[in-house]
Amino acid sequence: MRIIAGEYKGRRLETPRDYDIRPTTDKVKEAMFSIVAPNLPDSVCVDLFSGTGNLGIEALSRGAKTCYFCDNSRNSIGLINRNLRHCQAEEEAIVYSGDFRRNLEKINQKVDIFFVDPPYEAGFYLDIFEKIHELDLLADDGIIVAEHRKREELPETVAGFEKIKERRYGQVVLSIYG
Repeated sequence: MRIIAGEYKGRRLETPRDYDIRPTTDKVKEAMFSIVAPNLPDSVCVDLFSGTGNLGIEALSRGAKTCYFCDNSRNSIGLINRNLRHCQAEEEAIVYSGDFRRNLEKINQKVDIFFVDPPYEAGFYLDIFEKIHELDLLADDGIIVAEHRKREELPETVAGFEKIKERRYGQVVLSIYG
């Protein structure tokens, strides 16, 4: 896995060898960042369920000002921190460990882009959208990018957010809300 574009372009990220994680593929990541490109410069991002930090580091590489990395796994937190050090991106990063609900409560500013990629079978999508709405975290022109399986349909409207677009890439779908 590597950073595709921007300041850290070409840097290889460390990936897990001994535990289950599902990083976003380069194909889907490139499509995702083509969609969010207009929102990226000087943005505040959240990489929820970060895993390796792949999406958040890509966002920082392409001009995001700050990214919050959130994950429940200690192994993932270690991996995220190592990847941030490797890319020399620690100053722009804030890393939170624990349940996504508590992590969202720690964010004290409006967010321009949420990258939401929970474990597919966990059923967290509705809870995530409701928590973002409850905490009023999304900036007025902000977006939520939800990555999910093709067979898992996300509603057109959820917790006050409207689906702006949806793109399919094989078995993976990106649903964009605002």
